[in-house]
Amino acid sequence: MLLVSIGGWIAIGVVAILIVALVALVINVYNKMVKGRNRCKDAFSQIDVQLTRRFDLIPNLVETVKGYAKHESETLEKVIKARNNYASAKNEAEKLEASKEMSRGVMNIMALAENYPDLKANTNFIDLQNQLKEVEEKISYARQFYNDSVLMYNNKIEMFPSNLVASIFGFKRESFFEADEKERENVKVKF
Repeated sequence: MLLVSIGGWIAIGVVAILIVALVALVINVYNKMVKGRNRCKDAFSQIDVQLTRRFDLIPNLVETVKGYAKHESETLEKVIKARNNYASAKNEAEKLEASKEMSRGVMNIMALAENYPDLKANTNFIDLQNQLKEVEEKISYARQFYNDSVLMYNNKIEMFPSNLVASIFGFKRESFFEADEKERENVKVKF
């Protein structure tokens, strides 16, 4: 009788240890997924910071270009519209789309400078151009970091056993930052 009761207590102890280990594993995986999701949000906010910095430079750039390129108002209006779209964006997807519009607009403004030698030589324009170049490099880095964070997070959501925890607690995949078709086209150089 005594052996049976000791064996029963051992079995209960083993089951309890397994349950505690399973709960600890779920907590650990859950915490890692929360950390990954928060890293993605932080990485996106870093893009947001640099885009905001870029957008703060845009009015100065537009004003500098306006004086030289009065008949190029359509290009300038598109840049201003993209800036306003970003400011009024309600979610990350809208912000990313407005960012793409802004990138195209900034490239068009820089292309305008080629048609106006006085503008190319203007010290304000040169300074703004250098600041934009620096911001664009930071945006590029931030986008790369964001995509790396999303990759790690999405891997956790899809890989076993964390995929079980993800489905139980409702973790969803994050979207990568992707270039649109216009950004993927080959650059045409004319001499």
